[in-house]
Order: sequence, then structure tokens, then C-alpha cells
Amino acid sequence: MGLAADLWQAYRLRLQRRRLLYRALRKRRQLRAVSVRTNAIKPAHILAAMTVRDEAVRLPHFLDHYRALGVDHFLIVDNGSTDGSAEFLAKQPDVSLWSTDASYKAARFGVDWLTWLQIRFAHGHWCLTLDADEILIYPYHDTRPLPALTAWLDAQGHRAFPAMMLDMYPKGPIDAEPYEQGADPFRILEWFDSGNYVIQIQDPKRNLWIQGGPRARCFFADNPRLAPTLNKTPLVKWNRRFVYVNSTHSLLPRGLNETYDFGSGEGPSGVLLHTKFLNTVVERSRIEKDRQEHFARSQDYAGYYDQVAAAPTLWCADSSRLVGWRQLESMGLMSRGGWL
Repeated sequence: MGLAADLWQAYRLRLQRRRLLYRALRKRRQLRAVSVRTNAIKPAHILAAMTVRDEAVRLPHFLDHYRALGVDHFLIVDNGSTDGSAEFLAKQPDVSLWSTDASYKAARFGVDWLTWLQIRFAHGHWCLTLDADEILIYPYHDTRPLPALTAWLDAQGHRAFPAMMLDMYPKGPIDAEPYEQGADPFRILEWFDSGNYVIQIQDPKRNLWIQGGPRARCFFADNPRLAPTLNKTPLVKWNRRFVYVNSTHSLLPRGLNETYDFGSGEGPSGVLLHTKFLNTVVERSRIEKDRQEHFARSQDYAGYYDQVAAAPTLWCADSSRLVGWRQLESMGLMSRGGWL
């Protein structure tokens, strides 16, 4: 690409970023404060932001995991839960909670709401942006919590930390073993695909694009371009001018996406262990198929929901059993990238 074309592309991306920030400004009116404790946020605090709907069964383990990692405060939007999620979250002393019944899809799958909260409360903070079924691990996470990682990232001048989403699943049918609230989900979801991933760099945002895993293998083998996207950048040193473009798969300014190579070698990265395939996904797939709130072209995924609702077995002879982060690093699914 020539200099003129590159400058034009950069200008278009700046306009897109401004439009998305303005969207978040408008969507703030859809949020109703439930229990806001943001006065407790200190300058060095690490934050986490997410949108939830009917995630009561996952929330105790999710919060315990991230508290242990070093998250100080959670910014959460409840999107019309009916299972007690909002009531549970409102009682948590380190959670600030907002609610809305507005369309999740029309808010860019919740990103508009979270962008507004990050503008207001996350500027200057390292902030995780997550789904309730995503459990972040990274090299040395078991001995070095997030403040150690973010201090190192600051010292190296890194503004973002990427992670690949790794679908975890049981050995038998996905509905065979019920999950109990607060339990370790990885006592059920012990298995993953280790090597069937396709990676490319996408222009113009220069983000990685990763597809593969059991969902591509089992549900999208005939149309792999529709397989879910697995690359994410969940941890960012937030600035009120930043914005996610497509879930947490890419950001603007586009330099935030260039986390994979720093000239002297591979950049540091983690893994988001995905707990989607607990037994609860079977009934949830039936509900989400009717709601049509989770994909831009929901009609293309009706068959996917039907297959998940049939409680398939995702395990195969090539599946790998999760041992720990060193195993994932040796497989090339995460990297230390100088983080020692």
C-alpha cells in the first residue's frame, strides 16, 4: 500500500473510531444504575468489564478466579437476567452494576455499553473486557498475579495483552454431567483441540484472525469462514479514546492490535479458557436461537444452535487433556514473549 493510500486508510479508521465512541455516548441512556461503587476505584486498580445475561451459575467461580488474579473492581451490565444474576451481583462489594433491557445486538453485542463505562471509569487503568464464560490464564498466572504482569507490560511500553480463546469440552455428550454453581468448571471441561487452527493478519486493522477448534471441526466443517473467531485482546491499558470494533477481536487505534510481534520475537500472550460447553449450553442454545441476539446474521447460525441443542460429543481421538499453562505454551497456544 502506498503512502497516500495508507494515510487515507488511517483517516477512515479515525472516523470509524469517532463514530463508535459517539455510539457509546448515545447508548449510555439505556443503562440504569443498580449498585454503583466506583468511588472505591483507586488509581492503580485493575478493572474488569462485561455484559451478562442469565449467568448466575458461572458468576461465583468467575469472580473468584479474577479476584485471585488481582482484579480490584468489576464494571458489569446486566442485560435482562431472570435467573438471579443481577441480585447476586448487586450484593458483591467490588462490583458496580448497571442494568438494561435494550437489544444486546443493537448495542454491538454489549460493546457500546461497556465502552461508555470504560470512558467514564477505566481511563488510565488496565482493564479486562470479558464474557462470563471466559477464564484468562497466562504464563506464570499461578504464581504471578495481574499486577505483576501489568507492571511488566508498562515497563516494556505495551498497551495491550492478547489471548486466544480455547474451547474446553468434556469427553462425553456435553450435557452428561451437570455443573453446580461455584464449582471448578474444568473438572468437567478437561479437553481441548490443540492443533487445527488457521491464523492470518487482517487489514486494515492489522489484527490476528484465528479460527478452528471443536466448533469449526464439528459445526462449520462445510463452511469454515463462519466458524467463530478465537483471537481476542482482553487486557488493555485503557484510554477514553480507545474502542473495541468487533467484540474484543480488534481495537482502534489499530496499533493496539499489533501485539503478536515486537521485532525481536513473538509477543506475550495468554489463553481464555472458554467454558461455553457446560451442560447449560443445551437449553441456552434453544433460547438464543429464538432471541437472535448473538450474531450479526443470526439466520446463518440456526443450524449451529440446533446441533448444540442436540448435546453432541465434541471429544475425538486427537483431543488433548488440559494439564497447565506450560503445556499450552509448548503447543504454541500462548507465549511468554520475554515475560519471565
